[in-house]
Amino acid sequence: MSENFNTLSKIKLIDRGVLFMLLSAIFGALNGAVAKFLTGYMDPIEIVFYRNFLGILIILFSLKKFSVSVNTSKLHLLFLRGLFGSLAMVLFFYTIATIPLGEAAILNKTSPFFVTILAYYLMKETITLRIFFALIIGFLGIILILKPFGIEISFEHFLGVLGGFFAAAAYATIKKIKDIYDARIIMLSFMGVGIIIPLGLFLFTPYVQFKMHTEIYVWALVCFMAVISTASQWFLTRAYSLSQASIIGVVSYTNIPFAIGFGIMLGDSLPDIYTFLGIILIIIGGILVSKK
Repeated sequence: MSENFNTLSKIKLIDRGVLFMLLSAIFGALNGAVAKFLTGYMDPIEIVFYRNFLGILIILFSLKKFSVSVNTSKLHLLFLRGLFGSLAMVLFFYTIATIPLGEAAILNKTSPFFVTILAYYLMKETITLRIFFALIIGFLGIILILKPFGIEISFEHFLGVLGGFFAAAAYATIKKIKDIYDARIIMLSFMGVGIIIPLGLFLFTPYVQFKMHTEIYVWALVCFMAVISTASQWFLTRAYSLSQASIIGVVSYTNIPFAIGFGIMLGDSLPDIYTFLGIILIIIGGILVSKK
């Protein structure tokens, strides 16, 4: 009887984790679409700053209502989660401003491959023959999207892959600290670093310029983006906390069709045959890597 109860409890946890990941995927794709639209009015780095600033206010309000204690034993991992996640966000927001939303989303989804590679080198995990072939399949997909054999290759695509690497590092740290810190504290570290990086780029480099924006609808969209992106991050953090990373990693790929659909609505062209095949290969490789 107790075994049946334990099995049902695990299924419920998996179901909740899958549901949260689906919600995170939808909100994440919608967040990317709003951000892409806003790049017509704001610098992408400026969008990152406002998105995280408003997100911090939302989290602080939540902590005021339901306070939590903060364990100081793993603050370095908490900071690294914030650093890696913020770098991934900056690169993602930059790429969605310059390449189709669907392509930016799939390049960001190369993170499972990098998680596997990081686990091999840093945690000495073994790479089976299946995972080895999955990595080959996934990186063939990346090559098809980058198109290095033609004139369509772009620096922005490489930045998208780099964003996937930093996202992988961020997900790895979530698994390390999920039992130590409340999801809101983890998000707060991510958003806190996420305002420091854009602010530093604005103050100390000539490449980022913050402007005065008087359009009410622009600020309304910024606020809307902050709410849905905060919700997406919360659902993502909870999903990885409730269910196995292998299951959640597979479900996370539902973000891709959502992103492609929103991108087409915003004027992106349909993926060409090489990009389409690359997307399929990356999804197949990601699923093979995620499965145990």
